[in-house]
Amino acid sequence: MAIHVKSPAEIELMRESSRIVGDVIKLVGQQVRPGVSTAELDAMAEDYIRSCGAEPAFKGYGHDPRNLFPATLCISIDSEVVHGIPGKRVLKEGEIVSIDVGAKKNGFYGDGAFTFPVGEVTDEKKRLMKVTKESLDRAVQQAVEGNRTGDIAHAVQSYVEAEGFSVVRDLVGHAVGRELHEDPQVPNFGRPGKGTLLKEGMTLAIEPMVNAGTYHVLTAADRWTILTRDGRPSAHYEYTVVVRKGSAEVLTNYH
Repeated sequence: MAIHVKSPAEIELMRESSRIVGDVIKLVGQQVRPGVSTAELDAMAEDYIRSCGAEPAFKGYGHDPRNLFPATLCISIDSEVVHGIPGKRVLKEGEIVSIDVGAKKNGFYGDGAFTFPVGEVTDEKKRLMKVTKESLDRAVQQAVEGNRTGDIAHAVQSYVEAEGFSVVRDLVGHAVGRELHEDPQVPNFGRPGKGTLLKEGMTLAIEPMVNAGTYHVLTAADRWTILTRDGRPSAHYEYTVVVRKGSAEVLTNYH
């Protein structure tokens, strides 16, 4: 397993890619409302990324050349956990929608995700989003030199489960840099003090995926979209972060 510690110059290049990711999430988030199609959101994201001299990281991604990901954004609604494909589907009042986006510029990637409410949503969905976002913030606090990936994982799992929700186990976060997915993996469940030792300059995509019900998931017929097995809603938040001494640095911040 090759671990890539980034130089200050490489981190600056990643900062630019990550800024674009944050801008896309802000831009698309402002358009999330009932009546908007997922294809419209996707086109807007691709136009913006290309206008910045960058490439959409997800478009054309995949291991099976007959089924490469066809879009710029992953748009996952309600019981869709991640990797939803944009298309004709129109957003409806009361849904929650997870927007996941990656951008590549100057040879380096940024990666991020955020879950938005469509109009007014139920209290359960509001709490699911709040808990998932808080679990990401707690995970980021553990992304410091000397800790291990298990410390990040435990921060997510312990908080989420105490709040009565569950952490998806079939999918994990990852390091990011010259490749969209690098080693080490960064799970959202595990034991503190276990896993890969974190060093300053490592760049990680930390991404809790949290379900209202069971953590079990299944793959849709399109072989991309991941769904909760029980049909209950899921939320997803992701930051690209730099491991530092003392406190991690978030590169894809979009408050």
